[in-house]
Amino acid sequence: MSMSQTTETSTASPARSSRFLAGGRKVATSFAVILTTLFGLLVITFVVGRLVPADPVISVIGDQADQATYDRVYKEMGLDQPLYVQFGSYLSDVVRLDLGQSTLTKQPVASDLARVVPATIELATLATLIGACFGIPLGVVAAVNRGTWIDHVARVVGLLGYSTPIFWLGTIVILIFYAHLGLIPPGGRIYIYNEGIIDGPTDSIIVDSLIAGNFEIFWSAIHHLLAPAIILGYAAMAYLSRMSRSFMLEQLRQEYILTARAKGLGKRPIIWRHAFRNIRVQLLTVVALAYCGLLDGTVLIETVFAWPGLGQYLTSALFVADMNAVLGAVLLIGMISIAINLLSDIVYRFIDPRTR
Repeated sequence: MSMSQTTETSTASPARSSRFLAGGRKVATSFAVILTTLFGLLVITFVVGRLVPADPVISVIGDQADQATYDRVYKEMGLDQPLYVQFGSYLSDVVRLDLGQSTLTKQPVASDLARVVPATIELATLATLIGACFGIPLGVVAAVNRGTWIDHVARVVGLLGYSTPIFWLGTIVILIFYAHLGLIPPGGRIYIYNEGIIDGPTDSIIVDSLIAGNFEIFWSAIHHLLAPAIILGYAAMAYLSRMSRSFMLEQLRQEYILTARAKGLGKRPIIWRHAFRNIRVQLLTVVALAYCGLLDGTVLIETVFAWPGLGQYLTSALFVADMNAVLGAVLLIGMISIAINLLSDIVYRFIDPRTR
């Protein structure tokens, strides 16, 4: 081996080691941030569960029980222990996926959540797709045609989506398209006479019906899903169109756009090949935020459309002060949001090499 080859090998080896160490530090930092966020989420849910005025003992034994029964259940639930001991027990239970028993359904909260979450994921996912497919192009077109009637129409559409309450819009849709026109079903995920036919592994009627090859139930599920998904998608579209317009306006003012125009590059390549490509990471962030927001926003729309998802489960639990169910649902929403943000960070590195 020559002297130059030896020098190149010795130089490359420390470089690879440096990149490996830098990557290891990034992974360790990300893992520490995730653990810290999860711990903070657990602390918040625990504190909220202790500060709410509802008495967890009363929710279990009812308000007609005698004092002796109350005292016995109070000790069995560990409420006579110091707060740090109670938090330790709570943390241990959560790690073992034991979220307690629901006083509303008399079932483990973890089982209830596994049953209702697929319905909410169906609704939020389709709504996000609708919002992204319509909102992002609308925002881009509005930015390109800034100050024209197209821009004004896009801004009005976005303003209406921001200012219109979801529950009010859902009620109007039911009154018009169900009560008067009969174009949509009254509510729920599927027609009553189709319930119990599909029993698949995912608890998602759409996925399980496709696996089973039952297209009648598949289209029935889609028919029930469209109205609430379009309403939620409209709200997401308003947010995404506004952010897309803002991002594009910023890019269209950059010098590289002026240079591309001076070189005679066409309008379409400038917009989609250069400007839009530079806002993909930002758009990925706002789409992830919109998806997380829809998981929270389904509480109202699921109640209006009798959609048996996480939102309706959480609302029903709040009405009867079922704190195990409430805290379990809130904790799950927070964990899903953390997972979505983590996934978006991973996708960043594939879209934009500058973030690696």
